[in-house]
Amino acid sequence: MQRRQLLQAAMAVPAAWAVGQVSPYAAIAVDYTKPVPEAEGLTAYQRDGNIQVRLDNLPLLAYRASTSLKYPYFCPLNGPVSGLSLISESAEPYPHHRGLWLGCDPVNGGNYWADNGLESGQIRSMELQLAEKAPTQSSVVFTEKCVWSRIGSNPFHDQRRYVISVPDKQHVFIDCGFLITADETVSIKSAKHSFFALRAAADISPTYGGTLMNAAGGTGADGTYGKPAAWCAYFGKRRMRSDVVEGIAIMNHPKNFGVNCPWFTRDYGHLSPSPLAFLDKPWTLAKGDSLELNYRVVLFAGTPEQAGLDSIYQRWVS
Repeated sequence: MQRRQLLQAAMAVPAAWAVGQVSPYAAIAVDYTKPVPEAEGLTAYQRDGNIQVRLDNLPLLAYRASTSLKYPYFCPLNGPVSGLSLISESAEPYPHHRGLWLGCDPVNGGNYWADNGLESGQIRSMELQLAEKAPTQSSVVFTEKCVWSRIGSNPFHDQRRYVISVPDKQHVFIDCGFLITADETVSIKSAKHSFFALRAAADISPTYGGTLMNAAGGTGADGTYGKPAAWCAYFGKRRMRSDVVEGIAIMNHPKNFGVNCPWFTRDYGHLSPSPLAFLDKPWTLAKGDSLELNYRVVLFAGTPEQAGLDSIYQRWVS
């Protein structure tokens, strides 16, 4: 009897759908008529070498670490008000720039920067781990281990730690820590393409009407290139939201490369806090030695002054 009743119920679904009463899948589909509690605040999802971070169920950022890539990178990093990315995954000139990343060229004859094939050098993600528990409910933490290699050379391996936090509706912080260890002695005479870098979205770059500014008040590449600064930022009106001003800043920890680290900057939207383009003598890291680098990336609404970047920097380093 139970079997007969089950068959009758199954046959009733397509029959009801046929007369316009109900979808054939309505009886088995799970429908959510209101936000689920686990969608509130910051949430993260890891799959296939990628991590997606959402804020109140809207996309906030992504970290891409597939083993087919030249190097791992962040993109997008969405503005806290507009929801539009503040960085570019590919733009002219130099379409190989990928959002926010760590790389270098040259390194012992290898290129761990340009989009010229993995055989010239690759920073390969070996272990990407999303933390089950973050320090606070408004933060996401993940770690990664990477190997820098090409045929005949393995200059570095590194360990990375990222902490994403949202202190308020006007700011997003991404605290980035790197421990880079030399697996062979590395000597770099000059490298304008070096280590931590970003490629800003076109609409906030000076070439397209945005502004490049550093902590000392210098503007444009002329006022920021080769100059030490606590932070550098791009900001401007968003092209699809002209009522919104947003920006992105990299804050350079004073212990990185010692004090007074100069910046490599470009008006088309590229910057990097690195002394390796301004060397008087080669920079060397002996086999077995490590370089520790720490940065804070700030996604902010308003101008740097309105966003309080100076205060944010002082609290970060104190």
